[in-house]
Amino acid sequence: MFIKQLYTGCLSEAAYYIESEGEAAIIDPLRDIEPYLELAHERNASIKYIFETHFHADFVSGHLDLAAATKAPIVYGPETVTSFPVHIAKDGEDFRIGKVSVKALHTPGHTMESTCYLLLDEKGEPNAVFTGDTLFVGDVGRPDLFSGNLSKEELAGYLFESLKNKIKTLPDHVTVYPAHGPGSACGKNLGPNTYSTIGDEKRSNYALLAEDKADFIKQVTEGLATPPQYFPINAQINKEGYDAMNTVMERSLKPLSIEDFKEKAAAGALILDTRNANVFTEGFVPGSISIGLEGRFAEWAGSLLPFNQPMLLVTAAGQEEETIVRLARVGFDKVEGYLEGGFEAWQAAGEKIDMIISVDPDELAMDIPHDTNLVVVDVRKPAEYADGHIKDAINLTLSEMTDPGALADLDEHLNLYVHCQGGYRSVIACSIMKREGIHNLRNVNGGYNKMKDQKGLTTVQEKNILN
Repeated sequence: MFIKQLYTGCLSEAAYYIESEGEAAIIDPLRDIEPYLELAHERNASIKYIFETHFHADFVSGHLDLAAATKAPIVYGPETVTSFPVHIAKDGEDFRIGKVSVKALHTPGHTMESTCYLLLDEKGEPNAVFTGDTLFVGDVGRPDLFSGNLSKEELAGYLFESLKNKIKTLPDHVTVYPAHGPGSACGKNLGPNTYSTIGDEKRSNYALLAEDKADFIKQVTEGLATPPQYFPINAQINKEGYDAMNTVMERSLKPLSIEDFKEKAAAGALILDTRNANVFTEGFVPGSISIGLEGRFAEWAGSLLPFNQPMLLVTAAGQEEETIVRLARVGFDKVEGYLEGGFEAWQAAGEKIDMIISVDPDELAMDIPHDTNLVVVDVRKPAEYADGHIKDAINLTLSEMTDPGALADLDEHLNLYVHCQGGYRSVIACSIMKREGIHNLRNVNGGYNKMKDQKGLTTVQEKNILN
């Protein structure tokens, strides 16, 4: 028996490869399926099943492309309805893979079709459970996503029963392999590890410690942040289907001359620049939005960019294909091409460029006493802001910046110093503000990590959140 976790950090997503006696199964594959095919080829195995734990909201699954490539059936749990052929597993149904088997455990709660897959070893003993978004390390899946007509409280009630009757009854030694790790928005506060055991979770996970259903519902439903805007879109795509990845690549991976690029931009295409944030600030095509590949790229793209608008890319040399793949992972299929030669070609041609002024925290500290129009804009999440922020800073979270009117209160006479925790999100924010016509701004290098220790900058801990 062979198990491999294939973890994608920028999405906090875990897919799994299970193999025995030359037969393999993939659980929760990403849209770019080559790693699964290559692994099976390297191990001289054939993929027999594609298991889906639920309709994922935070990425587009690779189930359709993988099924087309392998002829393996796509398996979902009870209460699943799709627009394409799948095998709907019965609760408790076994699937043989070599000398081991996988048992479907219907665990509604995160969504109604949510299903865990229990791996039984050669002796028929429980070895591992692939929990999807039902159970994470230190947390459980939030019950307010893609839930149809059910309330989050109703779904949380289902989740309590699923955990009590299907998960907590498993032996303590069983390994827990969830679909997500730390940083995922599919739970409230996932732990730092990407796998655990039933015993460890029963001892430390608040959800498995709760004995009272009403208390569990309260704990699970309180304090939920607004889900990213792309979650329902991705869930719908996973349910209804999508174009093959090869088709997306063929129409997107097109080099565009400067004139063609300008023509498409003038026709309404959005310009996305995926170069490193620090490089972007030094010069970019006017109107570009910066989301660097070095950060949580797909998540921020899905949270901030429109899905119905054509898109043009400016990337570092050689990163065009990677950018298209990572956009497709969260459902962006309308890329019309990339700027041939990148920003360097644009600049060499004498085209108009824009830039963002960046300053170090010591310069901000010197400016504050002398500039009555200076405003510090903190674009971090409210919880980060509450843990500590610069005195008198306003909290305008990055995820809110695409909302109509979100920037309306930033008067033209204000001098804005924009920061996040480390510098990645603040550059995204500055690019959005620039695109909206706000130019009197500075990006603070190093973000709050460097600002909190800067002499002359006063930090406070209070929930003075202006949204």
